[in-house]
Amino acid sequence: MTATATAPQLPMDATTLELRPRYEGANIGTWIGFKHVNYLVEEAVLGHLRACGHPAGRLHERYGLGADLVDLNTKILNVSQVDDVVTAKVRPVGVESGRLRLAVDLMVDRDGPVRAARATAGLSLRLDPGGWPADPVPDELAPITVDRLGRPEPPLAAGADPLAGLLAGHNGFGWVARMPYYYCHFSERVQMSGYLRHLEAALDLFMADRDASIAGMLAEQSWIPVVHHSSVSIVDEARMEEDLYTVFVVEDVFKRLTFTARMDCYVRRDGGLVRTATGRITHGWAAIEGRRSWRLVAFDDRLMRVLTGGGSR
Repeated sequence: MTATATAPQLPMDATTLELRPRYEGANIGTWIGFKHVNYLVEEAVLGHLRACGHPAGRLHERYGLGADLVDLNTKILNVSQVDDVVTAKVRPVGVESGRLRLAVDLMVDRDGPVRAARATAGLSLRLDPGGWPADPVPDELAPITVDRLGRPEPPLAAGADPLAGLLAGHNGFGWVARMPYYYCHFSERVQMSGYLRHLEAALDLFMADRDASIAGMLAEQSWIPVVHHSSVSIVDEARMEEDLYTVFVVEDVFKRLTFTARMDCYVRRDGGLVRTATGRITHGWAAIEGRRSWRLVAFDDRLMRVLTGGGSR
């Protein structure tokens, strides 16, 4: 690739910007859910690109590059609320295997700054000019420019019932969903936020399948799930309008306080199952004690039966 003389450099300096959570994320009271905390991380990374002189729109329009988060690992340390001003600090930590690695801290004011979340992210620039002329990719962007997202794996055998095969021997739930255009970007590929939506939906579907729905637990016990940790990695590309086969499997329950589940997403191609994303999420449960307060609770016997595969009753 030939560098353009006037292209701005991609410095490794840290950047800081202020963000606000989206109102959509305040699903329970005024507390912001994990998906929208991750959206703040994504916005912080995009803001970092702008500060470096490489806004995502210009990268696409000039060079045919799509800026993609390909992995995201976030620990939530304190609650973010709907009216918070979130200070995001982004620090590049290096380049590895076609992705720029970044550390992101989200800070909120609680009579002084406290860390709401800590995340690491991997950013790749997907080369896809779409058949139109494009400027050569600058040399400084070449190390994170890729022809395909992720690190593709050999396909699995699909079988007559792919979900049954993927779930065999596990306490989990699976479903198939057509990937709509609004889960995608750059006209073709499912983006990180699409997988975050799927990870958010997974617990809702899992609990409802076991007659212990989120709405039911709210009505009966004023209990809500809370997320401590989430991660998603793109393994391969899923395309617009492909059917995504998703399985959500409980892996571990820790001292009746948290549980960790794994999500894997696949598409069917050439008779096999190609994994396109994998993720994990760690949940606790909280009892709502008012419009401004809640407390973490130990899992009761009903919830333990659900999480260990014994049903809800």
